[in-house]
Amino acid sequence: MPSGLAALLDDVATIAKLAAASVDDIGAAAGKASAKAAGVVIDDAAVTPRYVTGFTPQRELPIIWKIAKGSAKNKLLFILPAALLLSAFLPWAITPILMVGGAYLCFEGAEKLYEHFFHHDNASLEEEAEQLSAADHEAKMVAGAIRTDLILSAEIMAIALNEVADQNIWMQAGALIVVALAITAVVYGAVGLIVKMDDIGLHMAQKEGRGAKGFGHFLVKAMPKVLKALSIIGVAAMIWVGGGIILHGMHEFHITKLPEWLDSLSHSVAAGIGVAQGFIEWVVHAIGSGIFGVIIGGIIVAALHMLPKKKAA
Repeated sequence: MPSGLAALLDDVATIAKLAAASVDDIGAAAGKASAKAAGVVIDDAAVTPRYVTGFTPQRELPIIWKIAKGSAKNKLLFILPAALLLSAFLPWAITPILMVGGAYLCFEGAEKLYEHFFHHDNASLEEEAEQLSAADHEAKMVAGAIRTDLILSAEIMAIALNEVADQNIWMQAGALIVVALAITAVVYGAVGLIVKMDDIGLHMAQKEGRGAKGFGHFLVKAMPKVLKALSIIGVAAMIWVGGGIILHGMHEFHITKLPEWLDSLSHSVAAGIGVAQGFIEWVVHAIGSGIFGVIIGGIIVAALHMLPKKKAA
């Protein structure tokens, strides 16, 4: 009996070691996958604050929490199962689906540009305040943020899946779950901190110490400009990420030489400058992807705005 118990304990210890090793493997795979997806994560963090701008301070964190929950659902309930099934049975379909999502990002960014330059709202301050405080406006902004997050999250998860493609399906699932939860926490934690920074500044400005008070006043004055800049960066991020996704798909399917030309241009400019070559190459590639994204998004926006006029005629 004691020998049987000892054998059982040995088996339990062996299973525990295997489980620990699996957790370590999942953690390592998730870390590698998260590092590869870091660029899109930054874009995701830049895009989201624009959906919270204009609301009262009391509604900012609840709205971010709603978007964060929607983001987690996007990743775990929709993207994760779909990604694993596609990877197992239709791996060639992942890229076209991402390209469709990239086109949507280009459209949404181009639509914002169109509204800014050609469609000015002449509503009074009272009407704007009433619109911002309306429950349906909040629901609309949350839904828009979750839709945009779906595309960015799909890109993040696709990059992560590519990094663990050589693992078994359970290891892939474990790594993607870790990536999904970690990235959601990081992105929306950062967004929450950004949008509440002015409130932190206001609190610090009421302190006794000169240093804390001065820094608090600085934050209060600076954060509206930072949020405005992030709103612009967010629109730009949607366009260059969307354009980049489509260009990557074109490269995979050998549709055009445009992606290779952009890569060659990025290398040449970075080599010619000779300083911070990796950063310069990224900037040139982002600008090229952004220009391409504006063209794609502009075509979609023009088509959608012209079709109703044709029907009316």
